[in-house]
This record gives sequence, C-alpha cells and structure tokens, in this order.
Amino acid sequence: MLVDPPIDKMVETVGNKYALVGILSKRARTLMDKRHDYLEQEGINAVSYAAKEVVEGKVEGVEEG
Repeated sequence: MLVDPPIDKMVETVGNKYALVGILSKRARTLMDKRHDYLEQEGINAVSYAAKEVVEGKVEGVEEG
C-alpha cells in the first residue's frame, strides 16, 4: 500500500484520482524501462518513486494548483 506520499496530496497536485492513476502508471512504466537497474540497486518500487516525483512536480502532465 502506498502511504508516502499521501494519496490525498497527490490527488490535490494532479486534480483527480483518475488522472493520477494514468500519470503514475505511465511514469512507472518509463522508469522500469529506462532506470530499472537504478531502482533495483536502491531497492525502490517504481510506483513509489513515480509518486514521489508527482508530489515534487517533476512529472509533466501534472497541473499546478
């Protein structure tokens, strides 16, 4: 279960939960393709890393509220 960052904060950042799912899944797939070795080495889940990037505003497609 994803608890950090909080889902409510990500929904506020993105706008709605459906857009959040799309953004997270697309970014996680990209991370798995391009940075799989880094994620595996650091022991980080791709979805968790993508969620962190969403909250930090590092992912395109995220509305700034």
